[in-house]
Amino acid sequence: QVQLQESGPGLVKPSQTLSLTCTASGDYISTTYRAWSWIRQSPGKGLEWMGVIFYDGSTYYSPSLKSRTSISRDTSNYEFSLQLNSVTPEDTAVYYCSRALTYWSGVYDYWGQGTQVTISS
Repeated sequence: QVQLQESGPGLVKPSQTLSLTCTASGDYISTTYRAWSWIRQSPGKGLEWMGVIFYDGSTYYSPSLKSRTSISRDTSNYEFSLQLNSVTPEDTAVYYCSRALTYWSGVYDYWGQGTQVTISS
């Protein structure tokens, strides 16, 4: 059974960097063909895919967020992280991490419960 858990501060000030970590159990970040994504949902809006880190450590980001986003994995092989720079109140959202069994499927079969992040001074 795979479980994902997001962690990080719930409140970030404008212009600062938002940092979140996703801890996985029941699977490894480097398991062949896996893809691990960050997805967010702002109030009153749909889900927004932010970026992905693949089993080999390569990454790909949403073009709209690419200039501010970085996803990396921990040496423990159980965690991957999100950094979003220069945040504004528009970045207030529930942030989710998720896993795709294979990178080509595009189907995310496991999700974290989500963590609320509010951008406010």
